[in-house]
Amino acid sequence: MTEGDTFSMCYYDNHNDDLCCTSPPVTVHKPPDNVSISFRNHFGLLLEGHQYTLQCEVQKVAPVENLTVTFYRGQTALGQLQSNNTEKKPVTEIFTLSINTSKEDDGVQYWCEAKLELGLKRPQRPPVGMSEKFKATVNSTPASGTTPSTSSTPTLSFKGHQYTLQCGVHNVAPVENLTDLLQTTLAQLQSNNTEKKPVTEIFTLNINTRKEDDGVQYWCEAKLELGPEGPQRPLVVTSEKFSATVNSTPAHGTTPSTSS
Repeated sequence: MTEGDTFSMCYYDNHNDDLCCTSPPVTVHKPPDNVSISFRNHFGLLLEGHQYTLQCEVQKVAPVENLTVTFYRGQTALGQLQSNNTEKKPVTEIFTLSINTSKEDDGVQYWCEAKLELGLKRPQRPPVGMSEKFKATVNSTPASGTTPSTSSTPTLSFKGHQYTLQCGVHNVAPVENLTDLLQTTLAQLQSNNTEKKPVTEIFTLNINTRKEDDGVQYWCEAKLELGPEGPQRPLVVTSEKFSATVNSTPAHGTTPSTSS
């Protein structure tokens, strides 16, 4: 069976020449199409002693209430989560776990596992889906007096220095039809990736800061072109906006922070 709302009827003889019937409940178990792990709203380096949120996305699984998701740091289980969603049809669910980083996390692999429990009377092992593993890069906290970054936005900027803006676009397809705008309007970028399945793409742009940029809001817009015969307008998603803080170049002998 492939549909969770399938109706079934069982007929049987009760030995009194009567034909009886009953409708047993049907549960269709569907393993996830894909399991992926990432940091929520963050790309690149991690800072020691800061809190970040891991997210594990499990795509098209049913019933999701029978799913158990475990986060791992290397071979150590960090936490185990379950969904409260009682939907019987395949759904996509995102599970999150907050972690605090230490210098010992540098180079450690993070991953997650999704296990679909089939019940005590099932004749086989539960289906298990695992995400890819990725290595964390953790830097020590900057010297006292500087402001560390705890998200994907740039840190405390200095006038006349170059920084890199990055726009992360998650699970889009086909990515070659995507136009990424860094407003207002600094640049328009497109991907050369011809992959047709949903992928995550990061677009970057270098900027030079001026004192006039202090308080200016930066944001990006992702527009998915549907082609000349598309039945509707292009799909557009925008990022959150953040205000830049630009200071004058520090006095001679000090070293500004240029990490993002």
